[in-house]
Amino acid sequence: MFTIVSKRYLSPAITEMKVLAPRVAASAQPGQFVIVRTDEAGERIPLTICDYDREAGTVTIVTQSVGISSTKINDMNEGDAFADFAGPLGRPSDLLDIPVEELRKMNILFVAGGVGTAPVYPQAKWLKEQGVTADVIIGARTRDLFTYVDEMQQVANVHLATDDGSAGYHGMVTGLIKELIENQGKHYDRCVIIGPMIMMKFASLATKEYQIPTVVSLNALMVDGTGMCGACRVTVDGQTRFTCVDGPEFDAHKVDFDEAMRRQNMYRNNVKTNPETHKCHCNG
Repeated sequence: MFTIVSKRYLSPAITEMKVLAPRVAASAQPGQFVIVRTDEAGERIPLTICDYDREAGTVTIVTQSVGISSTKINDMNEGDAFADFAGPLGRPSDLLDIPVEELRKMNILFVAGGVGTAPVYPQAKWLKEQGVTADVIIGARTRDLFTYVDEMQQVANVHLATDDGSAGYHGMVTGLIKELIENQGKHYDRCVIIGPMIMMKFASLATKEYQIPTVVSLNALMVDGTGMCGACRVTVDGQTRFTCVDGPEFDAHKVDFDEAMRRQNMYRNNVKTNPETHKCHCNG
């Protein structure tokens, strides 16, 4: 059993939990995920690792209530325990493959939207530990929907964007990317984008315009987390890849986003018409 040692609400529908899982914490890396089950009858839910503390033996997950299983997770409290908490799974961020000496010469930009801010955090935190302070754009419809801003400001240079102008830049993250590069003279050697699929598509088009090598995390497509169900198939550079075993990060400029969004909509319609067969696609 894997006990929840702390829980807090980031918003009415989003929770952060620290789970006691020493063996997972000992080997977790930024960019990876875990598979959780609330109880013996629960389904397998993939959730991104948002932080880890090797000394305390805890792993942090963030869950948004969008369906039956994610709501069941968010209804759990401190002292409750998950039946399963398996991981770490998936490939770590490829930033870890770059020699530290090279990383320290690079200007790195993260673009996060929605609950995508949480999985950006461990990568920005890891970079800070290597002596690299990245720029992070966090986008939301309105200021009340921001998460992890305070945490992110401890490890990165944070730039906020809101659709309604209630905080930071008034507009979408694509506009803020342009603002930083064209008006503030920023130069970026690499970009990582995590968030809603439509945001990742257009943010990737923006970075392609500036010829910035970019990766996106397609963790929201995952269901089973082992590659066996095939639900997370995605076309990258004309070839079929499986998000959970080949990713979750891919070259953003080679991803077929339109196909990926059609796949997401197919599952969303299934939830609406037959909630008993729901398979949660929520990732923290």
